[in-house]
Amino acid sequence: MGILEIVGGVILFIACAVIVVLCLAQEQKSQDSMTSALTGASAESFYGKNEGRSREAILAKITRICGILLFVITLAVNIIPIFTDK
Repeated sequence: MGILEIVGGVILFIACAVIVVLCLAQEQKSQDSMTSALTGASAESFYGKNEGRSREAILAKITRICGILLFVITLAVNIIPIFTDK
């Protein structure tokens, strides 16, 4: 096992741990669509208009970025041994 594989594995483990923590930090989304359809409540609110700047939106963006990084790191860890073996 080469040094690059070990470093890649450690980075992969850290990325997995970060994604788990970020997912647990997010609030559960409720399904109010049926309730609002029956009661006539609208989604227009201050919170709805500023959704992109809220804590949940920031956590969702960071989680998405970490997921993409996890995918790229996983590919790199699996491709590196192919080119380093002789």
